[in-house]
Amino acid sequence: MHTPNPEALMQWAFALESPQSRANIRQQAEDFAVTEVLGFEPSGEGQHRMLWIEKRNTNTDWLARQLARFAGVSPRDVGYAGLKDRHAITQQWFSLDLAGREEPQWDEFNSDDYRILNVAAHNRKIRKGTLQGNRFRLTLRNIEGDPDEMELRLQTIARDGVPNYFGEQRFGRDGDNINQAWKMLQGEIKVKDRTRRGLYLSAARSLLFNAVLSERVLQSSWNRLLPGEAAMLAGSQSFFSVDRIDDATQARLEQWDIHPSGPLWGRGQSPVSDEALRLEQDVLSNYRDWLAPLENVGLKQERRPLRLQVHELEWQWKDEATLELQFQLEAGSYATSVLRELCLLNPS
Repeated sequence: MHTPNPEALMQWAFALESPQSRANIRQQAEDFAVTEVLGFEPSGEGQHRMLWIEKRNTNTDWLARQLARFAGVSPRDVGYAGLKDRHAITQQWFSLDLAGREEPQWDEFNSDDYRILNVAAHNRKIRKGTLQGNRFRLTLRNIEGDPDEMELRLQTIARDGVPNYFGEQRFGRDGDNINQAWKMLQGEIKVKDRTRRGLYLSAARSLLFNAVLSERVLQSSWNRLLPGEAAMLAGSQSFFSVDRIDDATQARLEQWDIHPSGPLWGRGQSPVSDEALRLEQDVLSNYRDWLAPLENVGLKQERRPLRLQVHELEWQWKDEATLELQFQLEAGSYATSVLRELCLLNPS
């Protein structure tokens, strides 16, 4: 068995066909601004401190370790809801457990690359995944193409959403996370670092999910229910089997209350059947050497929505070659999955 070629594997289908326009993103940090939407407010009491921090070109995990060192606590006592893009300006919440410790002089922590905007007491640690979503403000520059074509794409994206692909950043630079995941799952290398191991396992599951989604896009079923579908409830990990697609079920789909779903591979029986099962089996037969190793590491099968609603999408042309976008996405989804349906991005 040979190490896979990530470039060949990562050829996902477009819902709107391949874009005709090109643009640059992230020419400067301000071009990619992300604001976390946590979904709850600090309690105002407790031994934890919630810190609302703005950072620029700074890794989330690295900043969490700097906070721990500054406050004199263990890195385990620092929490955050999700990793944010490094090459960007981002605002997000961190939490620190200060039990038995004096309150630090928080303004002494600030630097040119990050600063604390607000501090509030809270009664528990922020856990990964406990966020509602993220708000994005993105600027595309040096656009080459037909503005009318991009306008039509934007209108379609606002109405229909986009395929909920895992973004390329999930797979590492040049897809290296896929190569490392393969070697780890085949026993060619041992990865002791827990974070890195989790990164590789996530890349492997994301690869299989994207492959299934890409086939659903090709068959124009990424945004509709198939017989035997596992329909996911919006904003939830819960799903139910759809044996018959009646008017009520179709109405829930059109209202964005439920979504068709794809597999996050692991052990356990697949919840899909009939046409949905046959499609997934056909796609995953090309990845059979990935399946058993993912089951053997103890991961359980989960589901992920196949479509992504782009909330409150707004756009404004700053000039004929510069476009600013604003929108909100649910947790776990990628702004780059929205951009790929709009235009081709030049290498940064």
